[in-house]
Amino acid sequence: MTEILALIPARGGSKGIPRKNIRLFAGYPLIAWSIAAAKQSSLVTRVIVSTDDEEIAAVAREWGAETPFLRPAELAQDKTTDLPVFEHALKWLEDVEGYRPDILIQLRPTSPIRPHTMLDDAIRILLEHADADCVRGVVPAGQNPFKMWRFNGERNPLNPLLAVDGIPEPYNAPRQILPPVYWQTGHIDAIRVSTIADKHSLTGDVIYPLLIDSKYTVDIDTLPDWAKYEALVYSGLEMVSPGKPRRAMPETIKLIICDFDGVITDNHVITDQDGRESVSASRSDSMHIKKLREMGIELMILSSEPNPVVLARAKKMGVEAIHNLGMEHKDHAMREVLKQKNLKAENVIYLGNDLNDLPCFEIAGWSVAVADAYPEVIRAADHVLTKNGGHGAVRELCEIVLSKINY
Repeated sequence: MTEILALIPARGGSKGIPRKNIRLFAGYPLIAWSIAAAKQSSLVTRVIVSTDDEEIAAVAREWGAETPFLRPAELAQDKTTDLPVFEHALKWLEDVEGYRPDILIQLRPTSPIRPHTMLDDAIRILLEHADADCVRGVVPAGQNPFKMWRFNGERNPLNPLLAVDGIPEPYNAPRQILPPVYWQTGHIDAIRVSTIADKHSLTGDVIYPLLIDSKYTVDIDTLPDWAKYEALVYSGLEMVSPGKPRRAMPETIKLIICDFDGVITDNHVITDQDGRESVSASRSDSMHIKKLREMGIELMILSSEPNPVVLARAKKMGVEAIHNLGMEHKDHAMREVLKQKNLKAENVIYLGNDLNDLPCFEIAGWSVAVADAYPEVIRAADHVLTKNGGHGAVRELCEIVLSKINY
């Protein structure tokens, strides 16, 4: 059997985004996405994380990877290149365990969004081409290097970066007649171990491409990148995930059910000396309710909170509310609502923030979490909003629904 090792490099000293590799990305530690890609491959036989950091190692083990060694500190510096990291891992495994894989897969955590078959596709290309030293993931380049220049200082002439046979001035030529070019991504490298051992290279001389759809082009370097690519996760793009697949918004929507505390409100309460409670909510959440109703979509509040403030806020918003349920579980009340209204669960959206909303997520056709929901809720949601509860989350969801039905 061909031994195929997926090796995920994850050092602890990230500067741009501190603790990047274990920071939650769409509800899961960033490193968990690469571990999931390796574990869901039908051809990978072992998954190891190479790290210098005990906390990263613990998180990696939690999500199913091995961490049989800690990488030496000198191989975890800002300017450390990949080759010595992989040579160290292979030497340790052979010296200590007598283990030597045939193929090594490099998965960089900063490119977490991968198609389902990416790993197996790359491995098969390598196995099918005896001359291949490596298979590297590439996407169509966003910028054309034939229109790029070498800069020699402000008072010196520019020099073209590249020349093209038969085209005297490629930088003035239409893009359509220039050679197609591709950009290497951090998604995957499939490398023969003999390439590393004998040629002291992670690519060797013969590099075959794995062409990746450009919509998967992701490389997280900054916090704005983080938010941008989390939105891509929630867009419905098919991808490997550490959790259950996220569903797309239903084509037909009849009802939006919202939790109260932490969704309509910001989850804080003010109590006076007589025990009277008040909450904080966003006026803007009422903005699109009339529009939704005109489109045949109702919005209602479902809450186990017995305080009259629930009904008071619902009346102000002009929506129905069911509160003080008298039931142990909110999902029982939700099923009763659907029965009374003769609605199919697949045509219902549920918006929540806390653990007691999870059973309702299982019923609804589309489950949505506010931005500041508990991590378990964010993991379970089909979509996560950018707004916190009580700060326009309901309005954001309404606008998403209205844009979907082309209001």
